[in-house]
Amino acid sequence: MPEISHVLQQLIESYPLFIKGMLMTLQVTAVSIFIAVFIGLLFAFLKISSKKFFERIADLYIYLVRGTPLIVQIFVFYFGLTNLNISMFWAVTLGLAFHNGAYIAEIFRGAIQSIELGQMEAGQSLGMSKALTMRRIILPQAFRRALPPLGNQFIIGLKDSSLAAFIGLNELFNVSTTMGSNNFDYMTYLFIVAIYYLILVLLFTILVGLLERKLSASEK
Repeated sequence: MPEISHVLQQLIESYPLFIKGMLMTLQVTAVSIFIAVFIGLLFAFLKISSKKFFERIADLYIYLVRGTPLIVQIFVFYFGLTNLNISMFWAVTLGLAFHNGAYIAEIFRGAIQSIELGQMEAGQSLGMSKALTMRRIILPQAFRRALPPLGNQFIIGLKDSSLAAFIGLNELFNVSTTMGSNNFDYMTYLFIVAIYYLILVLLFTILVGLLERKLSASEK
């Protein structure tokens, strides 16, 4: 176990490289989650569709994601898309989006189905189409209910981005393992990268909490 003073010294000395890695981690996480939200919404609608064919497509997608490790999915995107000249960043980002989209789909599905059926009927009785009722009445309420589990999924997505190190993307975990191997001091840099992840998770938690309170206040 490294001494605390040594860890703090290396934390201060190595911050430029870790800051670059942190920015890459944030970019991958933000873009992948942004794409995953749209994927999740799409498959949530397929899942609750009255058409069995669309429901089965959603079931198959969710089963594939849940049934295979994330690292395998990232490698499939990385090696499968090389012929298209897609960068390492986009291969990892799309792999993470594909993975998180399945879990977000289930979150949205549960949130949408938790809204009382009478609200859809009320909207249609006022002359709104089913799609308009969904957009103006159902989805805003469903999003508020989905926010806590979505926040958890965003944090999971942030931590899962560390798997990008296995294909060489220069994010936080890759920085720590590279510096650990260069200095023959893996434990020190693992402690340092853990500090960075803890800070990022804390920031995500605070932001989600603020958003929850803001949405709760708007309901009153």
